[in-house]
Amino acid sequence: MPAPAPPSAPPGLAANLARHAGIYAAFWRNSLVREMGFKINFLLWIVVELLWFALQLSFMAVIYSHTERIGTWTQWQVVLLVGTNHLLQQLCTALFMTNCVKLSENVRSGGLDFMLLMPVNARFVISLRHVDFGAFVNAGSALAVMGYAAMKLGVHPSLAQMVSFALLLAVGLSVHYSIMYLLACISFWTVRAQGIIWGYYNLFQLARLPDEAFRGVFRAVFSFVIPVLLVTNVPVKLVLEKLGSPLESLWLVAMATAMFWASELFWRWSLRHYSSASS
Repeated sequence: MPAPAPPSAPPGLAANLARHAGIYAAFWRNSLVREMGFKINFLLWIVVELLWFALQLSFMAVIYSHTERIGTWTQWQVVLLVGTNHLLQQLCTALFMTNCVKLSENVRSGGLDFMLLMPVNARFVISLRHVDFGAFVNAGSALAVMGYAAMKLGVHPSLAQMVSFALLLAVGLSVHYSIMYLLACISFWTVRAQGIIWGYYNLFQLARLPDEAFRGVFRAVFSFVIPVLLVTNVPVKLVLEKLGSPLESLWLVAMATAMFWASELFWRWSLRHYSSASS
């Protein structure tokens, strides 16, 4: 009688990453097919977001028609800040916003039961299943404005500054995602948490202004408790050489780490209290 075959070893890290990358690529393909099925809606949302971005820039132009500076920030420095905030907002919309909002519906309808049974990390599927391609188009308009503002300022960042800027943007994106995912988990008790998530999303608008425009408790809360001001201000300050010390960057990284683990712990705790939609 032949000896039984030894049990296969679990897949290594590289194989696991490749598997998840393949799944994520499938999410992108499915999302693109879905977007192209509703082309008019796709184009309309791009136009709406472009108009909203233009309105934000017009608002800043009105403010600077009455003053030369907000704190130490000149007009084109603030335009760079507004563009960076819009870029982060659109990337967050493209990658995470729809998915976090849909968690409430999945809890209510029982779709979450199906995701939990998949042979893949459930949070990975829930967080990344849908991609909003229109938001990537609007992110491109933000990059164009940022480039024009940098040109007007005569800013020529070094390669190290550009890499650091991109890394800090990724850290800021992680902060937004973690907070939205944590808020989405409230739907395990409220069933519908979309309003809470959209409420946080609206706080993004605070980050289009320099942190110097805020004082006292308000600035402390939105810098160190809900760090929407740090998320945009720190990367722009780095490029403009306005960072007084690296502590702000380190704090942003620390906040991103803390927020991610808080969202993960709350997600796991929420799952322990989930009894499925069919029970």
